[in-house]
Formats: sequence, structure tokens, C-alpha cells
Amino acid sequence: MFKNIREDIASVFARDPAARSTFEVLTCYPGLHARIFHRLANHLWHGGFKWLGRFVSHIARGLTGIEIHPGATIGRRFFIDHGMGVVIGETAEIGDDVTLYHGVTLGGTSWKEGKRHPTLENGVVVGAGAKILGPIVIGAGAKIGSNAVVVKSVPAGATAAGIPARILDEEKKTQVGFNAYGIGNDNNDPVNKALHGLIGHSVTVDQRIEFILQQLEKMGVPVDDERATAEKFDPNHLNKIVD
Repeated sequence: MFKNIREDIASVFARDPAARSTFEVLTCYPGLHARIFHRLANHLWHGGFKWLGRFVSHIARGLTGIEIHPGATIGRRFFIDHGMGVVIGETAEIGDDVTLYHGVTLGGTSWKEGKRHPTLENGVVVGAGAKILGPIVIGAGAKIGSNAVVVKSVPAGATAAGIPARILDEEKKTQVGFNAYGIGNDNNDPVNKALHGLIGHSVTVDQRIEFILQQLEKMGVPVDDERATAEKFDPNHLNKIVD
């Protein structure tokens, strides 16, 4: 028990540069408190004292803002950063060295008995506000972007983001990266998307006009004035402004 708590404290120092002392971690980190309460609640749950286990988890929820069902299985060095609003369901399974940020939900999508909640393998990181739903598997070392809604399994080492969540390819990872707190540069701003769509359409129209002017030139028709007028508008300049 005390060995596991020492490991949990060490994991806080390893993953949170704001941690300054062991005393501070022991007294001011609700994620650590929730984990200690869960160990007791889980022991009671599997020992046949299910109501008492639920009551302990209920007390922990009131004190920490983190709701972990006593039936959930959690590995070593589990770290919840900030913690408020985290919900972990009964049949959730969490491996070693997993990190969750605030507002994360490991929820179910069915009222049927049996496995209803996700499995997070070793080393998974889940960004703030993400929702992982159903009996799916998040592979070892995978990262879930903030505010993502994940309803399908994620391969080991992959990064998933968006609503619904999609696996980012290597190019996208380089451009966007993993952001535990925000939606990153590739956001869902409808105005931004509309402007980029209009710019893309403008570029296509310009290409077609240029093709027509080239054909007219071949026929001996003077097109210098028309080409000069077209060049006054540079969609690439507007594209830079939008970005």
C-alpha cells in the first residue's frame, strides 16, 4: 500500500513540473487523493462489501471532484492532473503509467451487464475533456486529444483527435501535435473553414481563367490587360491573413 503511494507521488513529480514538495503533493493533489480512496473502495468492492465500497467512492467524489467506480481496475503510477470532472466507469481497465487530464470520461454506451467501459493500455495519455466511450481498447502509448469523442479502438502509439475522433497520420501529427488542453491549430472554426473554402475555389477559378487566356493568346488575341487585372488579386495573400 505505502509502496504504491510512494510510486504515485513519484509519478506526480515526473509529470507535473508544478509539484514542489512531497508534502504539497500529499495535501494538495486531488488526483492522488482519489487514487488512495479508490484502492480502499476497490478492496471493499471485491471483498463483498459493495455498498461500503460505493460509499467510500462517493465520499471521494465529494472531496476531490473525481468519480471512480470501485469496480474499475487501475494499474500502477496512475496520474490524474487537476482532476475535476473525471468519471471512470465500473468495467473500465487502466494500465500502468496512464495520465488523464481534467474532464475526462471513461464511459459506457450500453445498459447491458458485462464489459461496458474502455480499456486503456500502458502509457496512454488522455487530454482534457476527452470522452472515451464503450468497451474499446486504447493501445499502449496512444494519445487522445483534448475534447475528442472516441468510440472506436485506437492502435498502440497512435494519436486520435476530433469529434468523432480520427487517427492522425504522421503529417498531421507534425502539423498539429498532441495538445492536452486545447483543440490545437486544426480546429473546427466554421468561419475559418468557410474562408479557406472560398479561397480554394478562387484559386481554381484563377487557374481556369489563366488556361483560357493562354488559349486565346495562341489564337492571336491580346490578353495583357485581362491578365494584369487578374493578377491584382492574390489569393495567397488572403490565405496568409486567414492562417
